[in-house]
Amino acid sequence: MKRLRLALVLAPCLVAGPALARGGWAGPGWGGDPWGRPLSSRGEAAGPVEGHVTVSRFVANGPAAAGLRHGTIAAIAAPTGSGTDSRELATFQAAVLDQLAQLGYRTDVPEQSAAQIVELHIGHDEVAPQEARKPVSGEATVGMSNHGSMVGLGLAVDLSKPKGALVATRLEARIRDRASNAVLWEGRADTVTRAGSEKWTSTAIAARLCAALFDRFPGATGEEGGSR
Repeated sequence: MKRLRLALVLAPCLVAGPALARGGWAGPGWGGDPWGRPLSSRGEAAGPVEGHVTVSRFVANGPAAAGLRHGTIAAIAAPTGSGTDSRELATFQAAVLDQLAQLGYRTDVPEQSAAQIVELHIGHDEVAPQEARKPVSGEATVGMSNHGSMVGLGLAVDLSKPKGALVATRLEARIRDRASNAVLWEGRADTVTRAGSEKWTSTAIAARLCAALFDRFPGATGEEGGSR
């Protein structure tokens, strides 16, 4: 950090970000677990950790789920995801299909002929605003004595760049059987990253969320997990 201290030493303070409240895309899951629970109920009471991924999954009961990890599949935007930026959607589609191909699916088929469809919804929420910082701060001291008056001035000049806002990115995926339109699997993954960071590009965020979401796929109904 580029910081010039002239006379005053500033003590740092730590401010905890607000808990992340998340709205749901798919509504209550099959296990009766609502998507929109506050982050604190998932063990994040101290505030969100940058780069940590939280995952929830729901799997269909019965023989329908036996078709998971087999056959052909294509990725499309969910009906509620029509407002998603097209380039961001393409980035997430590529990351999801890469994971599904590793799981045994064939992903090199057009949407119209795929036996299964994975619907994607990407959402964003601001968790904490951009860091507020004064480039120059300080204080003045005035004193009197028998020898006259005294004025003291302490300044702190901060030349570092303020940290960007903390932004939550949420990926929701739902796999349907094309013939019956039945939902076979549903999952959700979210993470918090720093806006403007070279580390957290859209490609990096998509890869991290998809890897966590499809880890040990299909998982179990109501199963939750996380990674750092």
